[in-house]
Amino acid sequence: MANKEINRRDFLQMSGMLGLGIAGASTLLSSCSPKQKPLREAGTYYIPELPDKASDGKEIKVGVIGCGGRGSGAVKNVFAAADNVKIVALGDVFADRLEKLRTNIKENYGQEVAEENCFIGFDSYKNVIDAGVDYVICTAPPVFRPDHFKYATEKGVHSFLEKPIAVDPKGYRTVMATARQAKAKNLVVVCGTQRHHQRPYVQAYEKISQGMIGEITGGNVYWNQGMLWYKNREKGWSDMEWMIRDWVNWKWLSGDHIVEQHVHNIDVFLWMSGLKVAKATGFGARHRRITGDQYDMFSIDFECENGVHFHSMCRQIDGCSNMVAEEVFGTKGSWNSRDHEIKDLQGNVIWKYDKEAEEALFEQHNPYVLEHVDAINHIRKGEGLDEATDCAVSCLAGIMGRESAYTGNTVTWDEMSQSDLDYMPAELKIGPMDMSDYVLKTPGTAK
Repeated sequence: MANKEINRRDFLQMSGMLGLGIAGASTLLSSCSPKQKPLREAGTYYIPELPDKASDGKEIKVGVIGCGGRGSGAVKNVFAAADNVKIVALGDVFADRLEKLRTNIKENYGQEVAEENCFIGFDSYKNVIDAGVDYVICTAPPVFRPDHFKYATEKGVHSFLEKPIAVDPKGYRTVMATARQAKAKNLVVVCGTQRHHQRPYVQAYEKISQGMIGEITGGNVYWNQGMLWYKNREKGWSDMEWMIRDWVNWKWLSGDHIVEQHVHNIDVFLWMSGLKVAKATGFGARHRRITGDQYDMFSIDFECENGVHFHSMCRQIDGCSNMVAEEVFGTKGSWNSRDHEIKDLQGNVIWKYDKEAEEALFEQHNPYVLEHVDAINHIRKGEGLDEATDCAVSCLAGIMGRESAYTGNTVTWDEMSQSDLDYMPAELKIGPMDMSDYVLKTPGTAK
């Protein structure tokens, strides 16, 4: 097909023109003229190539740690991303989840994972990584991500890290140190903040970097939706088993939904703006959640190091208004992800992502696939890639917002990045736990 012969530069130029008409094209060209001051200098920021599929090359042996829904989804995505990919090892805490994925791989992709490469237990991640894999998919509950990433890097294995990649300051510091080690080893580390591999977002990032909206002055980020899934405790389940099977509702496992889910939107603002959070002041509450010890909602004011503020709002309650989106404001205009367009200060659209152009030029539009395309292309080229550092920074911002809501106090970057807060239980085993540690946080005082 002809679209295979069109490179990213051609696509950017075409999609910038299509749908705007002559006047729109003229505005776009003038806004990108040399007179425009860029937000970032060319060559200092990464713009991924996003072809439909990774280039042909050596077989990539893949291991999966965490065989639940997200692990199963990532397997589907990696098969769609590249040819000559083989799943060679699986690991999970629970045998039933592992066997379900193992069967899925055999029935749908014609590959059988050898019995001796199927591992059960909290230490199964070590066995998976030691099974001769080139690339490991880390999709266990997020609290375990730093340790899994650390071990993979020590062993020289490339990593896909589903977000969030840290749920507490200890995990953040582990990830940051490991990212430096991975970079030194020229390893590829791609994270599940898939908007970094979603064409409309990537193009918007490039336009903002070129200076189209000027200096960043603020923004809003939202993830408001209905309640996620939960699992009632079944007969025979210990405390630990229930919590892990119901992990998305327990703050020690997930980080609470401001970190587990809303980190996507926080990350978008920090990525687009290039700013770093200095303070977080916010609140939250719980009214509807059935299990676990998380909040239902958060509202956070983030202040960046240069004094710029952006507002964060997330909620998981049925029967309420929903919105998942990001807005970034600048001295010359604004961008929003609802319409994937940039407006000047007068409200005129000066750039809009052209979906029709994308559909004409590409066959693969799923960012969950494209993130693996990018990873495998880098692996086959022998080029390192570090997405862990930026993702960890976004996770810590979410952690700051969470802890501010839990305590009712303003939380600073310095105090949180150095905090000894550690959500990992002292002992990991399937059995009883002291459930008094897992209670709802209540900020402030009452008279």
